[in-house]
Amino acid sequence: MLHEKSCGAIVYRKFHGNIEILLIKHVNSGHWSFPKGHMEGDETEIETAKREIKEETGLDVILDHTFRETVSYSPRRDTQKIVVYFLAAARQYNYVPQEEEIAEIRWVDILRANNLLTYENDKTIVNRARAAIKQHKGIL
Repeated sequence: MLHEKSCGAIVYRKFHGNIEILLIKHVNSGHWSFPKGHMEGDETEIETAKREIKEETGLDVILDHTFRETVSYSPRRDTQKIVVYFLAAARQYNYVPQEEEIAEIRWVDILRANNLLTYENDKTIVNRARAAIKQHKGIL
């Protein structure tokens, strides 16, 4: 059995008094999720998450390593994949999609994100992220 590990984040901003999160639509699969990608070399989880967010969206973020959620699934019959998600506050809001991998990017009100997200695991993480963001009022 092969084991893969990816890291990413639920990137958020405060916009007109609401919390919005950044969702990406993948070119290959067409599903909506969060920025993430495979760990490289001896990177830490946090380094991977920041690098992948920057590569996929062009955004710099402030990563909250106290919020750490994992999802485990089998993308193929012989492969087990773990994805680690952090919470991240966007330093700026103008994104630039990575053309090879990202079909579309949107800032979405956190209360409406579940309408767009493809997977139930991601919807669960958004609910946990919303609670954590409420506790971190001063991060933005």
